[in-house]
Amino acid sequence: MPRKSTFTDEQMIRAVREVEAGAFSSDIARKLGVSEQTIYRWKQRFSGLEVADAAKLRRLEDENGRLKKLLADQLLDNEALKLVLSKKW
Repeated sequence: MPRKSTFTDEQMIRAVREVEAGAFSSDIARKLGVSEQTIYRWKQRFSGLEVADAAKLRRLEDENGRLKKLLADQLLDNEALKLVLSKKW
């Protein structure tokens, strides 16, 4: 499970906008205390997004993770039932 970020979506989007406006990514990274790779990762994820869009994206990702977990549990239950039913009593 990925670690929870210490930065909010708004902070990440603000940093990406500063880089897109012409600021050096190394300066922004140093100011925030993150690596340049983190800035590039944020840029890849949040480029062109508004804060509301980022919040919606976060909710959708959380829901997707929850649904994947439910599906995995259901498939595990089905496999267990198949195993039990395949035995001859």
